[in-house]
Amino acid sequence: MKALIPAAGHGTRFAPFTKLIPKEMLPIGTRPAIARIVDEAAEAGVDEVVVVTSPEKPLLKRWFEMEPARVRIAWVDQLEQHGLGHAVLQAAGAFEGEADPVLILLGDALVSGGNASAAMCAVSRAHGNASVIGCETVPMERVSRYGVLKPADSSKVGRADCPDGASHFLLSDIVEKPRMEDAPSNYVVAGRYLLSPKIFRYLRDQEAGVGGEIQLTDAIRRMMSEEPVYGYVYPGKRQDIGNPQGYFKALEAFNGID
Repeated sequence: MKALIPAAGHGTRFAPFTKLIPKEMLPIGTRPAIARIVDEAAEAGVDEVVVVTSPEKPLLKRWFEMEPARVRIAWVDQLEQHGLGHAVLQAAGAFEGEADPVLILLGDALVSGGNASAAMCAVSRAHGNASVIGCETVPMERVSRYGVLKPADSSKVGRADCPDGASHFLLSDIVEKPRMEDAPSNYVVAGRYLLSPKIFRYLRDQEAGVGGEIQLTDAIRRMMSEEPVYGYVYPGKRQDIGNPQGYFKALEAFNGID
């Protein structure tokens, strides 16, 4: 199985620091964030990680030249940025012919207290290698910041057949950054996806959505018409290191971990 880490973003929420140091290179203990994300993928059974990066971020490659990862690392440059869906699409060639689901780990999202990727893989296998979107709940006043999930039947949001007993559910829709009054739930995407390789087919002709960008959410929404997609509240807690406040919380969460 292969994983994909989108890591070409400018890190504007952490500017001007990120004009010099990529946010993915922010230290968490003695190692950069991206190294810990690669470790999560490796522990989930991935044997190759494709990093979508920018020519302006040579430090990412330099780190793995200095400290080789436990898995193969492949690099794809994203020369222009037009949303997360566009970033994922840049790596399509690296997944040509793959039958396994594609594990996508956002480069500015760490998970403390558990391996979200390994747990999502187990849920996927329990449902015939179905696509799984890692999620969390947030207050309704914050849903407009996220992709928001709609359970197919809210009365069946539960724990049956889930390997670690956590909440998971079949989805009927996913909406990118809706207004609070339009949000179908308060389950939001939390930095981890395990998607059918068919996602690349949908991304190739995906029209721009919210913000004039190619949204991964919109392609997933179209894919739902062809095959089941599940939401899963994974173990652990997402740490958003893309902004100073989130980064400080991540340092606390990983304190004492080498």
